[in-house]
Parts: sequence; C-alpha cells; structure tokens
Amino acid sequence: MQKVKPKKHLGQHFLKDMNAAERIVNLLSRHKNYTKVLEIGPGMGVLTQFLLKKTDYQTSVVEIDTESVAYLNTHFADLGDRIFSEDFLKMNLANLKGFDSTEPMAIIGNFPYNISSQIFFKVLEHKDTVVEVVCMLQKEVAKRIASPPGNKDYGILSVLLQAFYDIKYEFTVLPGAFNPPPKVDSGVISLRRNAIDKLECDEKKFFQVVKAGFNQRRKTLRNALKPIGLNFEHELLNKRAEQLGVAEFVLLTKAFTEN
Repeated sequence: MQKVKPKKHLGQHFLKDMNAAERIVNLLSRHKNYTKVLEIGPGMGVLTQFLLKKTDYQTSVVEIDTESVAYLNTHFADLGDRIFSEDFLKMNLANLKGFDSTEPMAIIGNFPYNISSQIFFKVLEHKDTVVEVVCMLQKEVAKRIASPPGNKDYGILSVLLQAFYDIKYEFTVLPGAFNPPPKVDSGVISLRRNAIDKLECDEKKFFQVVKAGFNQRRKTLRNALKPIGLNFEHELLNKRAEQLGVAEFVLLTKAFTEN
C-alpha cells in the first residue's frame, strides 16, 4: 500500500524523524501506574511503532482519516480492534471499548495544530482518568501551556491545565522533521496529573473567572471581570490575569462566589 498523503484540511504533518518519535514515546512515565495508552492521530504510525514495543502498554489509536485507518489496519494488524476510526473530539471516552471509565490512562500524539486547544479541553473533562499526556503541537501553544504566571505566554489553557497537571516543556522539533514541513516550530510537552482531586472553589465559576480575566488581559481584573457581574472588592482585582497563579485564581473565585 502506498504511503498516506497528508491532508491540509486535517492539519496533517507526518513526523518522519524516528529519533524524535522514539524520544516522544519514551517520555511516557507510567504516572499513577496506567497500562492503557490512547494515541490521537497516528497517521502512518510513526509513534505507534514505538508504542507497540512497550509490551506493558495496551495501545489503542484514534484516527479520523479513513486513508490512514486503512494504512494502519494493513501495517499494524496487532492493534486489531483497537484502531478507532473516529473523531477524538466527538468520542465518549467513558464508553470506549477496552477502557474502564475508572481506570487511569495516558494520551499521546502529534496533535493537529488546528484542534490542539479543543483536545486539551476534552482532556480536562476527563481529568480523573487521563493521568498523563505527552504530545507535540505548535511550539507557541506548547510554550503557552507550560508557561508560569507573569509571562506573556501565560493564558487560559495555562491556568486551567496547571490546576490539575504538572506540565513540562520537553523539547523543540524543527519543521524539517515533518512531511510536509509546517511553517512553524513544534514543541513537545508532558502533563502529569497532580494531587488535586477537586479545586477548593466552584470549578465552573473558576473556568468562567479565568476565561473572563484573559479575554481582556491588558485590563486589571477589576475591569476584566465586570462583564460577568463583578460587584465586590478584593486586593487581587488590582492585578492582571497573567499575574495570578492557580491558587490566586481559586481565592478570587471563592470571593466571587461568596459576594
């Protein structure tokens, strides 16, 4: 079978650097002792081949491109019924065949640039079971997610993900490592679930406060939060969203809820 042709509308850039692929797979640390691994967008299986060498993992893959699915079925027959021809964003992870909704799992992949943020919001929905994520995405987004407070890269996803995951920027992958080469560098990050089971505030309100704060990030939080009904005083309101860490956003959310 011929190689799969990368499709622009799916944001496909196939990794061809085997050293980078093996390095990405080796970042999986078995955090919280999972055995189930779900790879998003395997394409022609450059990561998959290294995942399958890890015999203590049960690797499954989800791929929306039917041409890639046909290639995987031919070249990775060992996966059997663990090739899901679906859109990850529409999948019900709780009912995924071979996965227990209470069992820890890891997600890995070369995420399409155009849906990487949506993938992370879905990860947050399943934060109780997704205990580790290792992924490659646009370097700018990867840096943003891993960025600490006080940095211009720090944003909504930084706070929401850092509330529940310890995040590390691992390494950069240059355009020449892909077919076709993207126009920007890529970054690999790892996310490992922290000890926070539940925030000490209303989580929906927390998300609302974080999003509102960064939607007008140049303004102080006193002004940025007015659209969602701010009507109280707090010392943190004199700061801008990018100056607050997760704990401070929790404090502000508690004050917001109580007033």
